[in-house]
Amino acid sequence: MSFTSGQAERRTTVTDPRALRALAHPLRLALLDHLMSFGPRTASECAAVVGSTPSNCSYHLRALGKVGLVEAVEADDGRERPWRSTNTGLAFGRTDDPEYLIGSDTVERALADRQVEDERALVHRAIAQRDEQPVEWREASMLSGYALKLTPVELRELGERLDALIRPYIALTRADAPAGSDVVALHLNAFRHPDAIAAAHADAERGRLFGTSAVARAAAQVPIGGNQRRPGVDSGRGAAGSDES
Repeated sequence: MSFTSGQAERRTTVTDPRALRALAHPLRLALLDHLMSFGPRTASECAAVVGSTPSNCSYHLRALGKVGLVEAVEADDGRERPWRSTNTGLAFGRTDDPEYLIGSDTVERALADRQVEDERALVHRAIAQRDEQPVEWREASMLSGYALKLTPVELRELGERLDALIRPYIALTRADAPAGSDVVALHLNAFRHPDAIAAAHADAERGRLFGTSAVARAAAQVPIGGNQRRPGVDSGRGAAGSDES
């Protein structure tokens, strides 16, 4: 399938509690994700992908429409009207309202957890379907992880540079996609490692007991972080062309 859209870019920060509550429903989030990936789709077309019924999808699409996240568009054949996302990217913002901050944090955490679970399921589906893909798609796919050493400022700058590199290829907005192109799922997650705090405490305790020179020698002898290779994890190179996915 050659996918082109050319929809005008609209990256929105969602601060409306009604929209956040609407997105907290897993089916609505799945519907919105499908529309943002593949462009306008009817409720029947969505139902075949998200594992629901056309009538149920229609109901939830209307709910998303009420908070401005999707909109109905004219059908080419005059029959069932497709729906499309009104945004090409979403972020979740904050206000100074303490009550909203509490609610936002709860919804944001639920949305983040849902996103991680959906991405995990998508990767497993891609691995399961690997042998069904043409060889050129198999060889171009990648499944890579990195352990980086960064400051918070560097992490933010890296994210901005990656976003600028990726943005021209966004499916909904790319109008010049060449023949043979198709929708590709790309997920990038970057955060301070959850074990970093415990590791820092352990290093401090080791330094207290044995001195900083012993800590330095231990660090040089025991590979940790970016020097340790694990299946699916690369300390400095991407796995482009890998058969892992």
